Amino acid sequence: MWIVYSCCGLVIGFILDMLIGDPQWLYHPIRLIGRLISVSEGFIRKLFSRTADGERSAGAVMAVFVCAVTFLVATVVSSAAYVINIYLYIAVEGVMCYFLLAAKSLKTESMKVYKALRQNDIEGARNAVSMIVGRDTTGLDEKGIIKAAVETVAENTSDGVAAPLIFTAIGGAPLGFLYKAVNTMDSMVGYKNDKYINFGRAAARFDDVMNFLPSRISALLMIAAAFILRLDYRNAAKIFRRDRFKHASPNSAQTEAVCAGALDVRLAGDAVYFGKIYKKDFIGDDIRSVENEDIARANRLMYVTALLALFAAASAKLGIFLIVR
Repeated sequence: MWIVYSCCGLVIGFILDMLIGDPQWLYHPIRLIGRLISVSEGFIRKLFSRTADGERSAGAVMAVFVCAVTFLVATVVSSAAYVINIYLYIAVEGVMCYFLLAAKSLKTESMKVYKALRQNDIEGARNAVSMIVGRDTTGLDEKGIIKAAVETVAENTSDGVAAPLIFTAIGGAPLGFLYKAVNTMDSMVGYKNDKYINFGRAAARFDDVMNFLPSRISALLMIAAAFILRLDYRNAAKIFRRDRFKHASPNSAQTEAVCAGALDVRLAGDAVYFGKIYKKDFIGDDIRSVENEDIARANRLMYVTALLALFAAASAKLGIFLIVR
């Protein structure tokens, strides 16, 4: 029956995220994971030499340590609730799943960009988009701001919504938290700059491995979502096949390619990080110019993809229960 109870928690967590979104309080579990990463980085770096090999070893140790602590704590909390009372377990699992998902907060933050642009507040839009992307935004014009917002919604449809749903469906909240630990490490230390090119390698590789299947499943679900929303699903499938590897990461362009195709726009291209221009391929065809409404369209695409991911994950979980009972 654990499968059924866990599935109930998954659905509850999804509903809570859709209704409430990310709670902006200090002790959010994902922020605690981020704090654990920062503290352990500072401590573990001191244990290894400052050579390239030493930094790579330190980064690998930190990645294993953070994953182990996160998974252990989540398992203890989930298991304790299961032992005490089944209804408590469902509630705890639901809240834990809620903390793992980011659909509502992703929409809220990206729509701040949309609203600022509607008011012709370019500086406000730059500031809003800087909160959800890693690139430098000071030099972005209106179209660049729109592209950045659309790209982050598309990419995080997998990282922030579908992937956590998939891992939670497989192994409950503990496995979902393990995924978020890896994903958070990659977002914090997985940069190719002087500080993290070696230290962050293990975190980046872990993230590539864990997102390999979820990113592709998310892309296929997004094509289905484009069909449901009457967007250009044929072009979405075409651009997915053609451009899904036009990114330094093997996973990041999967959903981005689908989104570009569905909206008939061209995304990606060169971007500035830490004051340095990084050359990037374009994704999609320039069938039409991007417009502010594309941010809202990308969010609708993300929401329908999320619903399809929930349905697929819950159905698979319950299907396994019926087979093994």
